[in-house]
Amino acid sequence: MTSWQITRVFAGIVILVSLAFGAPAGPLFMSSWWLWVTAFVGANLLQSGFTRWCPMEILLRKLGARSGA
Repeated sequence: MTSWQITRVFAGIVILVSLAFGAPAGPLFMSSWWLWVTAFVGANLLQSGFTRWCPMEILLRKLGARSGA
């Protein structure tokens, strides 16, 4: 997998887990504060779509992941 694919999979997992922990009707509800994690990841995906700059991808490339085209 390339760095951008890993980033999107990781973001999707974090969003789903934080929704499960933060949505009052969710199966694993803990606190509404978890929804801030969802907002943070969503905002980072939005800005990376416009700027083509993503700290997670930079970190993954430094750890040896292939750069995506």
